[in-house]
Amino acid sequence: MNDISPDPFAPTHLGPIRLRNRMIKAATSEGRSPHGLVTDDLVEFHRTFAAGGVGMTTVAYCCVSSEAASAPGQIVMNAAALPGLRKLTDAVHHAGAAISAQLGHAGVVAQKRLTGVTAVAPSRFVNPASFSYCREIKRSEIGMVIDQFGDAAQVAVDAGFDAVELHFGHLYLPSSFLSALINRRRDEYGGDIDNRSRFVREIAQHVREVVGNRVAVIAKLDMDDGLPGSIWIDEALRTAQLLDVDETLDAIELTQGSSVFKPMYLFRGDVPVREFAQVMPRAMRPAIRIAGKWAMGSYPYEDLYMLSAARQFVPLMRNTKLILLGGITNCEHLEVGLGEGFDFLAMGRALLREPDLVNRMRADRSVRSRCNHNNRCMVTVFDRTHCVLDPEQRYGAAAPLVLETPNGSAITQ
Repeated sequence: MNDISPDPFAPTHLGPIRLRNRMIKAATSEGRSPHGLVTDDLVEFHRTFAAGGVGMTTVAYCCVSSEAASAPGQIVMNAAALPGLRKLTDAVHHAGAAISAQLGHAGVVAQKRLTGVTAVAPSRFVNPASFSYCREIKRSEIGMVIDQFGDAAQVAVDAGFDAVELHFGHLYLPSSFLSALINRRRDEYGGDIDNRSRFVREIAQHVREVVGNRVAVIAKLDMDDGLPGSIWIDEALRTAQLLDVDETLDAIELTQGSSVFKPMYLFRGDVPVREFAQVMPRAMRPAIRIAGKWAMGSYPYEDLYMLSAARQFVPLMRNTKLILLGGITNCEHLEVGLGEGFDFLAMGRALLREPDLVNRMRADRSVRSRCNHNNRCMVTVFDRTHCVLDPEQRYGAAAPLVLETPNGSAITQ
């Protein structure tokens, strides 16, 4: 642990961009783009985090192509989305924060009923959550997906984003190449972990070539996904080391879990089985109530629950900064993370509960998040993501915010 930790609320740099502090709003599904385009609701969603004090907010989930969607209503990074994206970035910048676009390809998480095409995977695979068949992606298609990431990154630059986050986690397509359970290829993209890391390295390399130093480039990388025989920390350390040597990334955000099976391994805390059953087709509800907890997994919540795995990555990084995620809810957690050698701290559910939490913590370092990790916010993505404990978010009224004044002091509005 460092003797002197950086001030979490002081300005700093992430690659070519300057952030007003080290706090990042992590990507969380938003459910606020029903037609796949930016809405005023989505703009206001991110503006509140900017007004609430974060250094940067992350827009999730931006598809690199229409076939890359993991859920309905996701934004596809193309020319049609540009006007709305520019409105979004302008609003966040006006509120004083930077903004990142999370770029992803769903791969095995995609469903044909949504995209109209059979999902692709490194090798033939059946998604145990949806029972959807995934065909093996062709060698020629791999290059096409790499190009799509580059094209999407260019859209992000044109739209005024400050950073792009490459989604290499949760067994989406790039992450599934890292999994020995899903990737059984016999070409240069399969086999040992160096070969299985080739796809994510080529994506990062191409994106960096496209964007240069105009924006920061971040990757969200699985440390382990909770599935036996899939991704575990020993091989994830090697992938991170290879990416660091390439010098294509400004930062890596470390994560865990998957969107394929046992998703609660990422979230921890209460398992909202009853709430999930209510939003599913009526015929599926009895099965979800009976087996939902088993399928979703059940893992107790602990503060800083990713730290024990994430600290293994700190001594390996020479060129790449690290972002700590998972169970960060108060100033003590910020100090621990920075003292351990992480450069930035990312929060998700805590900011859904209190978008102004960063400003409140800066004004009073004894402040602690009111999030109780009931995880019912997970279910709200089927409508519009919000904290179910906040009536103002749930019913659309304007919640009071602690805003930042030009001199850096905090006021309540």
